[in-house]
Amino acid sequence: MFESLKKKFSKTSEKLEEELIEEAQAEDNLQEESGSRFSFFSFGKKDKADEEAEDENLLPESVEAEEVGDEPASDEKEEKSHFWSRNKDKDNDEDDSEEEKSRFWSRSKKDSEDISADGEAKGGIFSFVREKTIQEKHVEDILFELEMELLQADVAMEVATEVVESVKENLVGKKIKRSNDITEYTFYALRDAVEEIISIPGKSMTEMIEEKKAQGEPLVVMFVGINGTGKTTTIGKLANYYLKKGYTPVIAASDTFRAGAIEQVTHHADNVGVKIIKHKKGSDPAAVAFDAVEHARAQGKELVLIDTAGRMQTNTNLMDEMKKIKRVSKPDLVIFVGDAITGNDATEQARKFNEAIDIDGVILTKADADSKGGSSLSIGYVIKKPIMFLGVGQGYDDIMEYDSQWMLNQLFSEDEEVAVSDED
Repeated sequence: MFESLKKKFSKTSEKLEEELIEEAQAEDNLQEESGSRFSFFSFGKKDKADEEAEDENLLPESVEAEEVGDEPASDEKEEKSHFWSRNKDKDNDEDDSEEEKSRFWSRSKKDSEDISADGEAKGGIFSFVREKTIQEKHVEDILFELEMELLQADVAMEVATEVVESVKENLVGKKIKRSNDITEYTFYALRDAVEEIISIPGKSMTEMIEEKKAQGEPLVVMFVGINGTGKTTTIGKLANYYLKKGYTPVIAASDTFRAGAIEQVTHHADNVGVKIIKHKKGSDPAAVAFDAVEHARAQGKELVLIDTAGRMQTNTNLMDEMKKIKRVSKPDLVIFVGDAITGNDATEQARKFNEAIDIDGVILTKADADSKGGSSLSIGYVIKKPIMFLGVGQGYDDIMEYDSQWMLNQLFSEDEEVAVSDED
């Protein structure tokens, strides 16, 4: 998932590393050392190890920390300078030729094969005779290229610019003693920038259901979006999701413009075992929504899921009809459902729907098939509304509540075993 973004982030780190080492080499300010070179994603693994150690109230031994790629505390770094001592017992005679040093740049197949499970690779470590400082000139071209690549990955312009500016602010002025420092600083600068982008605060739907339940009222949720994004299927998934949590949903078939739409949402309701409120084709969609809300109140049901006709955000008449549904049913939440793999299209659609009807949150479908990650990164930040759920497969169980930390781990970890969802 999000493989394209992960590669771009890693490549940015490698380019900055090359830029600084080439400059140091020209200044005769470079020496190769023994030890292990850390991969870009090894610092994410280090964080997990730190969290586990904190949970157990354990302080890892310094030697173990070096073995797994843990960075010693800043006031300990000088004491551990033995890690950077020259290796005088090299297997081959060294002639300090350019060919020997160029192996760092080649990232050869052998180097990649030597990378351990902890993200370390033997060799390719450099330190600086005189401490270097990352300057604006070092990052300017590299970050411009990153911005262009983010745009190609369907990241919205304002999001790409915000990421680049944040990374620049975090990197410029950093003092570095060795090549691994560059990788580490770039990793955290990128991760902090992305974390700020994707962490849009908002209540979960489950919390809102409980609040409404305490008031003796159902939570009313209206779904909007264009045809083909998986809106109706998502409603079926959410009905199933909350049934398993012990709630009783009801679905309103308020897409009355197409007989096929009524049949489709009825199919999902029957499959998961929830009540559906529907009228005949051509009926007033707002009346269907109203009836569903009244049914939920009368029967003590906690959740009303209102399906609406898929429509283009530029269709004024249909958008006016949607406003009527909202006015009559008085939903607690209006959720835009977008297709993650459509990238900037989903972001632009969300923007237009938000302007027209003031949406409260987003559900992205097909997130599991989104290799670029542009819409997942952009959509919440652009409209300043939270992503609430992600669709991650074809089955009714393939939906998960959005978690920004989970998203961050997806973007900054090479671990393929990160669980998609273990929700009850």
